[in-house]
Amino acid sequence: MRRVSVVGSTGTGKTTFARELARRLAVPHVELDALAWAPNWKLVDDATFHARLQQAIATDGWVADGNYGGRGARDILWKLADTIVWLDFSLPVILRRLWSRTNARIRDQQELWPGTGNRETFRGAYLSRESLYVWAVKTYWRRKRNYAALLKLPQYAQATKYRFQTQAEADAWLERLREPGRI
Repeated sequence: MRRVSVVGSTGTGKTTFARELARRLAVPHVELDALAWAPNWKLVDDATFHARLQQAIATDGWVADGNYGGRGARDILWKLADTIVWLDFSLPVILRRLWSRTNARIRDQQELWPGTGNRETFRGAYLSRESLYVWAVKTYWRRKRNYAALLKLPQYAQATKYRFQTQAEADAWLERLREPGRI
């Protein structure tokens, strides 16, 4: 396992999981959000996004997290991936995680991606139509259907697929990585 794509709904913990997996595999972690966002919450254009992505995965191993299927990232990553991990957690779990993560980021004024200055705000998180809560609810069931179908497509047959429906399943799998020859 050297090239891994981690996907799932907003708030599943893709970045945290991918960062830990990359650490255990001793490969770079690639956060698609960090490649996609510029200062002042502006998305970079597709050409810039693709160039950043190609540069980030121009190594013999990586763990990438994020979706961005509409921007072509899925096709690029999944054709190269030897492993695809789908974090398919329940909507209540996702909403609880968003609550904890968002409030901590607002409280700490955490810059999400170095050099962008992008920070979550109370207004953006709770009073906006662009809220991640709205996005999570709006896209949850569609993502669930789409990933179930996408993972069966023949063009991604080279990749080993894992679907974790609970954090305990995902954690147990990560723990097995410490045991030689287990995964």
